Amino acid sequence: MGKLFDIILLVLIILSVIFVMLESVSSLDVKFHEYLYIGEWVITIFFTFEYIARIITVKKPFKYIFSFYGIIDLVSTIPLYLSFILTGSSYLLTVRTFRLLRVFRILKITRYIGESNKLKRALIHSRPKIFIFLFAVIIISIIAGTLMYLVEGEESGYTSIPESIYWCIVTLTTVGYGDISPVTPLGQFIASIIMIMGYGIIAVPTGIVTAEYSKADRHIDTNTQKCPNCNESHHRDDAKFCHSCGEELNSSENLG
Repeated sequence: MGKLFDIILLVLIILSVIFVMLESVSSLDVKFHEYLYIGEWVITIFFTFEYIARIITVKKPFKYIFSFYGIIDLVSTIPLYLSFILTGSSYLLTVRTFRLLRVFRILKITRYIGESNKLKRALIHSRPKIFIFLFAVIIISIIAGTLMYLVEGEESGYTSIPESIYWCIVTLTTVGYGDISPVTPLGQFIASIIMIMGYGIIAVPTGIVTAEYSKADRHIDTNTQKCPNCNESHHRDDAKFCHSCGEELNSSENLG
């Protein structure tokens, strides 16, 4: 019953996000605004009761309230209530998509739980390197943007140093809106260098995370799979038998 309730909850989350998206389409909102509004309120009231029920039933309510899922549950519930005070806050209901992360726990997909742990560990270990890399990119953007401001000037669209830095960031990330472009030969040469650097910059964070993920791949992950015989948990992702009593594990059913 608990699993069925959680699956129904996931369906309601998806419906809620779809309602919010449809409401932002003016042509649909004009025709179906009342139905979308009522549907969103029904779902919000359901989520409110569900959040209160979780607080009442868990053994340590404060631990749940300040946990990741507890905060997401609260944040995904209050925007519609805030719409009485802040206009447009109802669109923040799209944060409910974070609650879809429960699908890995609800459907008991052990392999994906292990892989998500590896990705999480790789991102955490990559954090210092990526921070230094981004800091270096910001410095390059400031210097190159200032240089372009001095070379091109206001007549080419570089009206200020912040505007030039914006252009540099857009060019460096290979987005290139084209709203500003250099005119002078020297400016075009500098822009060419920045564009070439952009391709290298894209590859750096990818390589950092990939290297850390390879290290994390060698780490043995455990999950919440429970033994049907002794109720022992925290087995390896690739475990076929219980490490405590030797009973065969069923990865599709015996997860907690």
